[in-house]
Amino acid sequence: MPTIGVAIITKNAQAHLADCLNAVTWCDKIVVLDSGSTDQTLSIAQAYGAQIEQTSDWPGFGIQKNRAIALLDTDWILALDADEVLDAELIQSIQAAIKAPTASVYQISRLSNYCGRWIYHSGWNPDHLPRLFQRGHAAYSDSLVHEKLNFSGPAPLLAGQLLHYSFDRLDDVLDKVNRYSSAGAEQRLQRGERSGLGKAIYKGLWAFIRTYVLQRGFLDGREGFILAVSNAEGTYYRYLKLMYLGSK
Repeated sequence: MPTIGVAIITKNAQAHLADCLNAVTWCDKIVVLDSGSTDQTLSIAQAYGAQIEQTSDWPGFGIQKNRAIALLDTDWILALDADEVLDAELIQSIQAAIKAPTASVYQISRLSNYCGRWIYHSGWNPDHLPRLFQRGHAAYSDSLVHEKLNFSGPAPLLAGQLLHYSFDRLDDVLDKVNRYSSAGAEQRLQRGERSGLGKAIYKGLWAFIRTYVLQRGFLDGREGFILAVSNAEGTYYRYLKLMYLGSK
């Protein structure tokens, strides 16, 4: 049987880490690469037998995930976030795929939870992500945020769901809007982009219309509207921060 390892990066990820790790105890190796957690993240990882490594710097999500992947020597690698949980059907699909592979990379269907509600529209579903791959056949981009897994060839979709507990509380949403808008602005500045107030307003408004109307966020009820507003805020502040960065 080919071996499989799990790569997870963490920082203060105690909320759903135990559920995440409990669903992958059948794997041959689990690596948790932490960047300064002050909650119970490390003790939870230790309780599940994970190999724990720590870094003192933060190079961005892409590079950090590649660091975690490099710590694995298994035949197959499953890249997870600490707030993601495999369901039973997905576990069986992964085991079958690595036993008799038809590709070197596989996609997984992710279903996300926003403040207690599973989101089936709003641009969040369907959400197919390449996460399972043979070692050496894929690597993440060096992006600060919104990193992508780069690979060649087909990536079949596995049956089952990856349950993503993206935001438990509104406070978590606001915190991520601030952090990701800052990183997104810095990333765009590095690419030579510039912004202004008008562009920030336009981009934010368009983000709301796209999420709530075109991507049918209105079908996700109250949380669909809140999600559309938070998308608009994140986009608006991203380009507003880019405006100020570009004026320095």
